[in-house]
This record gives sequence, C-alpha cells and structure tokens, in this order.
Amino acid sequence: MTPGPSPGRTLLLAAVAVAIAVASGLLLRATFFREEPAPSFASDEEHFLYGSIGTEAEEGVPYWIWLVLPRIFPEYLPGPGGYASLGILSADGREMPIGLSTVTIGVPRVGINCAMCHTTSVRMTAGGPRALVPAGPSNVTAAQQYLRFLSACASDPRFTADVILAEVARSYELSAFERLVYRLVIIPRTRQRLLEISEKDAWMDRRPDWGRGRIDPFNPVKFRYLGQPVDDTIGTSDMPPVWNMAGYSGRAYHWDGLNTSLQEVVLSSAIGTGASRDWVDRDFARWNENDAERTSSLRRILNYISAVKPPAYPLPVDAALASAGAAVYQAQCAECHDAGGRRTGTVIPQREVETDRHRLDMWTEAAAAAYHAYGDGRAWDFSSFRTTEGYVAVPLDGIWLTAPYLHNGSVPALADLLEPVQGRPARFWRGYDVFDPARVGFVSAGPEAEAAGTPYDTGQAGNGNAGHEYGTALDAGSKRALIEFLKTL
Repeated sequence: MTPGPSPGRTLLLAAVAVAIAVASGLLLRATFFREEPAPSFASDEEHFLYGSIGTEAEEGVPYWIWLVLPRIFPEYLPGPGGYASLGILSADGREMPIGLSTVTIGVPRVGINCAMCHTTSVRMTAGGPRALVPAGPSNVTAAQQYLRFLSACASDPRFTADVILAEVARSYELSAFERLVYRLVIIPRTRQRLLEISEKDAWMDRRPDWGRGRIDPFNPVKFRYLGQPVDDTIGTSDMPPVWNMAGYSGRAYHWDGLNTSLQEVVLSSAIGTGASRDWVDRDFARWNENDAERTSSLRRILNYISAVKPPAYPLPVDAALASAGAAVYQAQCAECHDAGGRRTGTVIPQREVETDRHRLDMWTEAAAAAYHAYGDGRAWDFSSFRTTEGYVAVPLDGIWLTAPYLHNGSVPALADLLEPVQGRPARFWRGYDVFDPARVGFVSAGPEAEAAGTPYDTGQAGNGNAGHEYGTALDAGSKRALIEFLKTL
C-alpha cells in the first residue's frame, strides 16, 4: 500500500496552488484590466475627433473584436464597406474613424466620443471630394444602426472564441497568453456585455427608427442611468451643430432648452454616452488644474466647441439678391435667430411655434430631478436641468450646412421650410451628403439618395413636420432673396 502525502506536504502543495492562483490573478488583472492614459492629441480639434470622453470602460468594445466584426458579420450591415456603411466617417491617414476613440483598459478598447454625432460630411457634387466639418451635425451617421449591429453580432451563435480569434489572426498575432485570456475572459465577457446593453435598449424597438443623422439622446439616460421607468415617449431629434457654443450669452442648450449651463451640457453628454461617474470625477479634478497642459478631456471639448466657427458658404453668392434678403431676414427672422435678437437662444413656447411636441414631452421633471441627484456629493454636481414648454430659437450661423431642419429634422431644405406644411415633403431620404445649393439642403430624393440614406416618414410619431410657418406667406421673390442671404450666415 502506497502511503499518501504527509499532512505537511499537502499543506505545502495547497499553499503553492493558492500562490499560483493569486499570482495568475494578479498577472491577469495587471495585464488585462489596467487602465493606461488615453492618447493625447496636439490640437483641440484632433481631440474632439479622436479623443476619449471616458466611454471605453463601460461601453467600449475590445479593439481586435471591434475590428473583425464587420468581416465576420457583414450581413448585419446595410451594405459593403464595413463601418463606413453606417455613415461612420474616416479621414485619410487615420487608423480610427472619426467619433471613435481607443484607450487601453487591459486591452485596447473602442468607445464613442462627441464627434460621432457632431461631424458633417458634405460634397458639392455627386462625384466631387468630400469635406468633413467637425462640430457640424452628423448628417450621414446611423448611430442606432451601429448599436444594433453590435447587438446582432453578439446574438449570433458565431460570436465565439474560435471564429473571432481566427479572424483576428489574419491581422495580428496575439501571444499564447493573450489568446488564452481572449478565449476564456475577453470574448465571453464582451458578448455578455453587448447582450446586456441590447436588452437595456430594447425599448427602442417599440418606436420609429432614428435613421441617419438623428438620435434620441435622453431616453437612454432616463432609462439606463437615472432609474426612470420605461415610458412610451419619443425623444428622437436631429443632431445639432455644436460650433460657437459660447457665442451667445445666456442661451439655453439642447433643442428644448433643458439645461442652461454649457459646462453641465458637456459633462452630462459624456455620461449619457457611457462615461462613468468615477471617470468624470477624475477628469473634472483636472478641469481647472494645469489647464495650460490641457489634461482634462472634457475641458478640451468645452474649449473647442466654445470657439470653433462654422465654415463659410463655399459657393458664389448673388450679392444683390442677398442684400435684398437681408431686409427680409430682419423683418421675419432676426428677433429669434440673429445675434443679439431679443428671443435668440431662448425657449419659444410650443403652442406658438407648433412644431412636433414629442421631444418636449420626453423630458420630465422627475428626470431633471434625478439628474441633479445623480451627481450629489460630486465636485461637478448638476443643478441646471429643467423642463420647458417649448423649443429654443437657435442661432443660424452656418445654417446652410445644418439640414434637415426643425428639431426633429423633418424638413429637408430651407426652401421647404418656407412653404406651408402641406407644401413640405411628407417623405424623403436622409443621409446622402450631396449639397443642393438651389434649395439649400442635402439632396433628399432620387435613386442616389435612396441608396445612401434612410427613409423619413413625417406621418410617424415624433416625425411631424408641422409648425414654424414663419415666412411661408412671403412672395416667391422674397423667399429666394431670404434664402440667398441665409447662405451668408
């Protein structure tokens, strides 16, 4: 009979096993859950386009998984071209698309930043070069389709370590240890997290699709972070420009003026996109310290959008016609939209402007109070959220580039906005970036627009194109003159 190990040897082996397990766990955590500083960018504009706003830890996708998903699951994209088919923009010479940042938290992770919703793509002709305008409204990006693509991939039975690692190997050789951790931890955890997010976003399926260039920015905040019960409200709205944000003192922000502090708008936008309170704590601690070194990510964003100006109209303008239009503008528009106008930047009651009220009804007093409580005890605590009874009379600088118009993007061109409701298109296509200089908007009909865009039906809830009938009674000549003048703003 072979004697068993002595009690001392057993204890020794157990201690060694525990030590190995602890060491392995520490190595795993040190290797795959460490957070490195976010990449730094020389200019505030580069930071706006590619920098981190803290979304990688909570909402990010490991880079190598993110990279290969379009190759494995192209059927869940609207067409060829990978992420570009979703209207996600890229600049020449850049590894990452605009609006997506990378930070190493154990492994490189991809998160969304402000430029995803605030960068415009425009071409003057169908075959002409594309210009990218930071801080403009993202007219081609399909943010909801991006989220749904990730969800569809995670729901597919092919989202496995074998399939993903085989595709990663075509681009990059992971070490044996990396492959093991990806197989056992990173890939399963990523799939689980994407499915959890998909479940939390299931409310979207009971509302009209956002389409290209639109987003519901506050219902996700209400339901995910503020603990508000899922309701049937629709907050889908056009992606607005964020240039010259400090150029109008005392203005209200967001389409319905639900906040009056630009600082709070920037901080809450990061939270709404997926930044944790702890990350915001760390970033805000650097907000006013060493600002010359630009160490606060969100402070750099605020600095940039405060000062950046919209691009000038790039085509010839009929000076005589525009001069005639200036008088029309002063009589019809200046009070609400001109710099220094009595009502510019203020909330105009919905009963007066009569535009679709779904976005207005989405934001409740309970949600505003919950956002104030969300920051309790933090240095950046919120105090300026509120509900309103209308929509902000926004400044019109760069208006030529901000189509479609109204808060929900329901009117494709300025020429359409100057028509009574019955004369406005009831159905058009959003997401085609070719500019229409005659009507001042983007081409929104025809086979090219249909191939590139998503349909917009004004009969759907939240998509109404009624209201804002100012100027609709002008004669045709005055309308042409006004449009020509608006090009100069």
